[in-house]
Amino acid sequence: MAAYARQGGHDEELWEVTGLLHDADYERYPDLETGHPRFILAELERRDAPPEMIQAIAAHADSLGVPATTPLDHTLRAVDELSGFLVACAVVRPTGIVGLTPKSVKKKLKTPAFAAAVNRDDVRAGADELGVDFDEHVRFVVAALEARADDLELTGS
Repeated sequence: MAAYARQGGHDEELWEVTGLLHDADYERYPDLETGHPRFILAELERRDAPPEMIQAIAAHADSLGVPATTPLDHTLRAVDELSGFLVACAVVRPTGIVGLTPKSVKKKLKTPAFAAAVNRDDVRAGADELGVDFDEHVRFVVAALEARADDLELTGS
């Protein structure tokens, strides 16, 4: 999120924190019809979080029917599933995230049993939503994760 914010001249801290918090309630309230992301949204509203953060988190959940209208909204939707999938790819590679290519990612996407909880349609739709080529989107997010590989423990074995 921060890398896309930097590229677009947006508030990096806002975008990064939005990315970090958007699924904060998922583990405890995973039901999309009554739980996630309603609890994190309520908590953020209670704490007077920036309205654009609240909007983006609401828009990332299709179940809420909130349309994505801002660059922050679209970017959160575009990197959400892809980031999780890339981390899954990284943890099974000896070199981690380093050197992960779009070709490898696309091959793993074709394997339904690999990272089965990741919605493949959402991964693909993210690039379309941003108006960028899928391979370029993957390269960009991989590079952003690679820049923080040590902190994220994605450097491999």
